[in-house]
Amino acid sequence: MKNLTTSYLARKVNGNLWGKDKVITGIFNILKDSKRGDVVVRHWIDDSGVEMADSECVACVVTQEARGSAVSTAQKLDLPLIITEKIELINAFAIRWALDRFAPESLRLVITGTNGKSTTSHMIHHIMKEAGYQSYTNTDSLSEFNTLIDPMVAKQIAEQRDQEVLVLEVSEVQGWNDRIMKNHAFLMTQAIQPDVLVLTNVAMDHIGLVNSIEDVFHEIAGSLKGFTGRAVVLNKDDPLIMKMKDMVPPEAKILSYGTGGDVEMKVDRIFLDGKLLLTKDELPFQSPHFIQNTMAAVAAARALKVETEIIKKALASYCALKRRFTIINKNPLIIDDFAHNPAGIKATIKSTALISQGKFYVVCAIRGSRGIEINKINATALAESLQNLDYVLILTSSQEVVDEANVVQTPEKKIFIEVLQKEGIQYTHYSELKPALKEALEKSNGDDTILLIGAQGMDPASEVLDGFKEK
Repeated sequence: MKNLTTSYLARKVNGNLWGKDKVITGIFNILKDSKRGDVVVRHWIDDSGVEMADSECVACVVTQEARGSAVSTAQKLDLPLIITEKIELINAFAIRWALDRFAPESLRLVITGTNGKSTTSHMIHHIMKEAGYQSYTNTDSLSEFNTLIDPMVAKQIAEQRDQEVLVLEVSEVQGWNDRIMKNHAFLMTQAIQPDVLVLTNVAMDHIGLVNSIEDVFHEIAGSLKGFTGRAVVLNKDDPLIMKMKDMVPPEAKILSYGTGGDVEMKVDRIFLDGKLLLTKDELPFQSPHFIQNTMAAVAAARALKVETEIIKKALASYCALKRRFTIINKNPLIIDDFAHNPAGIKATIKSTALISQGKFYVVCAIRGSRGIEINKINATALAESLQNLDYVLILTSSQEVVDEANVVQTPEKKIFIEVLQKEGIQYTHYSELKPALKEALEKSNGDDTILLIGAQGMDPASEVLDGFKEK
């Protein structure tokens, strides 16, 4: 099909078109970057947004919610407006369209699961660049582009064009406001049509979007529905992931990583196909979850037939994403990690405790605006991890550094503290991030370890610590 039109687009995304049929000459875009002929995609839009879009001469606007007088304003301006029942439908269409038009011959990988997606994706991307490919990934340190419920990936593919390899992280579950986007991994994986699918693990994280481990299993397994690629990479250490083995099409090759897998760790050495690949000391990072992610990336590279020596060279030169077990100071040792769910909290504390020699300080940011349940299980994981350790726990709500979407609500703070008290965990709580970090710095000495954990509330920590040094 040579021309994409507004009427065709409306039909493909189960939407209603307000306005005339029009040829789309641009790309799928966000409002602030839009240009003539583009399709602007927004979760919601009001009359002001419609007027802004019209001023840029866009081809049309697609939204899930038209607020106020958006429809009448669009009609007055003669700007086609498509209202879809599910915003994820337009973003899935946009990705498929961008891939077909701007990277039709690309090798494509999808990485999904509860934990390890970002590091695994980023590492695969690095390996493929080392192998000489022009590679794109949607993984970034703030995890802004991996939800795929915005048009950013389609936009970037269209702008960068002719990428030879695309390494795309797909969120295992997703939602917007109070609506659960069911079958998200299925929808996005179908749009991408990957050659290789990597499944990391199954664990609870997005409480409210899923309410049981069975729900998580179902959402992640959805990525296998209709899979037509060449290989699936499975985590052999996760029983639920291995249950998905029978869902892999018979024509697809299965590679595994972990105990007894095609890639496995034995006595501080990583083996590939039974042959020594490299020792633990040769890795730039040595935490258990980093090693797990490394094995997943190696298996994916093997699925794409990347030479062993290139894999080794890439791993040796790899620089981790920000806030993925990042060492930001040595005396005292300060480790910063984006541990934001139970599995991540447990793995990070365990890894840090193994290398900690002095007193162990943990500065933890409570998750804001994510609900009571996720904070309850996060606090439980924190309490269980600190048992039998010589620790100092400092909590923070980080109210001075988070935006409106990440404010810690009173019930969230209350349940977090109640769990710690019930488990006999001693703590200090600060409403703001800066005094929490200051206490840890002032009380620790050069032999101690400070672990910074949490999501958005801990994101600015390294900059705050740099500010302390300048004073």
